[in-house]
Amino acid sequence: MSNLLAIALLLPLTQVWAVDSGYPSKPVTLIVPLAAGSTNDVLARAIQPELGRRLGQPVVVENKTGAGGQIGMQAVARAAPDGYTLILAASNTWAINVGLFKKLSYDPIKDFTPVAYLATASNALIVRGDSPWNSVKDMVDALRAQPGRFNFSSGGNGTSQHLGGELLKAITNTHAVHIPFGGAPQGVTAVTAGQVDFGFYNTPSVLPLVQDGRLKALAVTSRDRSVLLPGVPTMAEAGFKDYQMGVAIGVLAPAGTPPPVIAKLHAALEAIVADRDFRARLESRGYDTFKSMTPGQLGSFIQQEIAWWSPLVKRSGASID
Repeated sequence: MSNLLAIALLLPLTQVWAVDSGYPSKPVTLIVPLAAGSTNDVLARAIQPELGRRLGQPVVVENKTGAGGQIGMQAVARAAPDGYTLILAASNTWAINVGLFKKLSYDPIKDFTPVAYLATASNALIVRGDSPWNSVKDMVDALRAQPGRFNFSSGGNGTSQHLGGELLKAITNTHAVHIPFGGAPQGVTAVTAGQVDFGFYNTPSVLPLVQDGRLKALAVTSRDRSVLLPGVPTMAEAGFKDYQMGVAIGVLAPAGTPPPVIAKLHAALEAIVADRDFRARLESRGYDTFKSMTPGQLGSFIQQEIAWWSPLVKRSGASID
């Protein structure tokens, strides 16, 4: 009887490992919780064919948008933990939303298993092309001289563009009025038209406007200079060493996904991001700060992100019921 009991207890575990060893046996869905053309979406579609090739199965990118990314995150949190439904998440969905939404429909720590860190996307501080400001110092001096006189745009309350402005205000002890728009493109247009004075936006999205002179980039928010704007200093180089800000991006799976599946996905994604040609393509689109993290390290990183972003969200006053 004892032998039969032992076999019975081991059978489910054996079946799980048998399933894992054959993973994947069908297409894998990679959810993007933001709209097509967003920073997350561009990265997902760059990874899609490479991941499919390494896994030996097609990877389908599906945009599930709405509620600041909650729709997509919730869908994956509720999906079967079998490795066939993943999400390309980022600082906004795993950290900013924690402080932004009073009733978040998912728990970024408990509801997901970290898979792999991919990259960071940073922003450029932009002003209109004919602005009298030619440096961050020029702008900050003006903000200090006339508190509340100037304003900045964003793609909405609680976005990285909004919080980028709030971080600048906090570091420099200045005041500027936040003007939220319905999306980043509208916010950029407002700066270009001179309706607002400055903004922080994804570097690739503003590059054409900087190149044709309609905008000026005063600095980039990343640790290192952007390959897209090599002549533009970092915020640290511009004299504001405490200002470094980027949106980190990674892949998560539903909580409870078997470790062998996570290990296979992690190895495939790490190999993709480590490829020199692939990195060059990402850098040309404004992604940077590639580094290797184990799934456990990514989990710790997400907790650090929550601790870093939450006070900034609170300071901004942004809140969504």
